[in-house]
Amino acid sequence: MSSAAMTPDYFKGIDNKLIAIVMVLLALGCVMIVSSSIPYAEKNVPGNSFYFIQRHFIYLMIALIAGFVTLAIPIEMWRKYGPWLLVLSIVLLVAVLVVGKTVNGSRRWIALGPATLQVSELVKLFVITYMAGYLVRRSDELQTQIRGFIKPLLILSLITVLLVLEPDFGAAAVITFTALAMLFLAGAKLWQFIVLSGCVGVALFGVAISQSYRLKRLMVFLDPWQDPYGAGYQLTKSLVAYGRGNWFGQGLGNSIQKLSYLPEAHTDFVFAVFAEEFGFIGVIIVLILFAALLFRGMKIAREALKAEQSYAAFLGYGISIWLTAQALVNIGVSSGALPTKGLTLPFVSYGGNSLIICCVAIAILLRVHYETVMAASSSETVKKKPKKSKKEKVE
Repeated sequence: MSSAAMTPDYFKGIDNKLIAIVMVLLALGCVMIVSSSIPYAEKNVPGNSFYFIQRHFIYLMIALIAGFVTLAIPIEMWRKYGPWLLVLSIVLLVAVLVVGKTVNGSRRWIALGPATLQVSELVKLFVITYMAGYLVRRSDELQTQIRGFIKPLLILSLITVLLVLEPDFGAAAVITFTALAMLFLAGAKLWQFIVLSGCVGVALFGVAISQSYRLKRLMVFLDPWQDPYGAGYQLTKSLVAYGRGNWFGQGLGNSIQKLSYLPEAHTDFVFAVFAEEFGFIGVIIVLILFAALLFRGMKIAREALKAEQSYAAFLGYGISIWLTAQALVNIGVSSGALPTKGLTLPFVSYGGNSLIICCVAIAILLRVHYETVMAASSSETVKKKPKKSKKEKVE
């Protein structure tokens, strides 16, 4: 931990606007967990209808503490240990395939006593910390040689394959999109992305039809009403929730679909319940919040880049793109705009791993802004320092 982290002006330079956006989203998440989880808890946890509410608030406290601790970690530490975190990601992804806990047909969790670790949540952050370091180290190679573009894609391909084997297609898609966006921002050539997009499109199509359940999901996404009581049940109920929301919603707590119609409404499809209770206007407000999160994050990263803190800048870009992309995918899935993926809505959905990692990511973003402001402040102090005259120097 750097000495700067322990100075009296510890909180100087913290982006209050970003904190305000995240706090509103966290508060919204608390409200929606309270609203959406009680019917499910009454059915599945007899005698404790507040089971998921209690756990969510515990996760929230842990997430805030983790974020506070992370805020004291210098960005240089993330750069230094980025490659090792990538190695840890690969080890954990292999471990989860061997000793992981299977839930609903997916092996994504490692049991740690009473708690579970969802490896893909850690991998999202660790891949970004590695990619930011690679973009700084290999900047010239990336912009001038094809191998500079190919090298990170080989590592990304390995991680994607391991995620698909769980299977966690949603996490693989978000990580891939975020990494490619970072490469583009770092100066990779446009034709490389055109060729790669074609290859990725073919690969995704191959993955989609390689397993019957994935193909079934794709067909359900195209027309969920073909099987409204089978494969299309969850999506049709989600669409009904959106439809009932109308302009201003049914009011907080008045959702019908959460009453055992929409399966596990407090998790990946919590936004459908929100849309039913708060309507189109509520949906627009949440979209504006995530747009504001993206804007603030990108601005923080751009300021770091201007201050010649390249690693911090790419780290900020990656985190901002990742959180926003995941939010858009989650909302797209629940609204029927995208095929079903097991992705949480950042800061809102129930899920301890996601909540903790998202708060840690925001703390890193705040740290980027803090160090940028401190560097600029030091630079201004040096510039304003009066120069000694020749006479003073002689004396």
